[in-house]
Amino acid sequence: MNIAMWILAGGIMGWIGYAALNANAERGLVVSIIIGMVGGFFGGHVLAPMFGTAAANATEFSPFALFIAGASAAGCLTLSNMINNRYGV
Repeated sequence: MNIAMWILAGGIMGWIGYAALNANAERGLVVSIIIGMVGGFFGGHVLAPMFGTAAANATEFSPFALFIAGASAAGCLTLSNMINNRYGV
């Protein structure tokens, strides 16, 4: 359940980044959502356990891990937008 919520949080961050902030506007909405989903999964799966916020049981909900997933998605979107602006990739 946590993995689905991390991916959903990342997708929402990608949509917000595209719709409200015009991040990754050249690449489109779908790419922004995918980047956000990957960032959310990375944040929840890799970064949250590094900070010691992962739930002990996989079925338990961890609100701080969800926050880390959202922040990681925002960071990935910002980084991808900066790379796109600099190199045009």
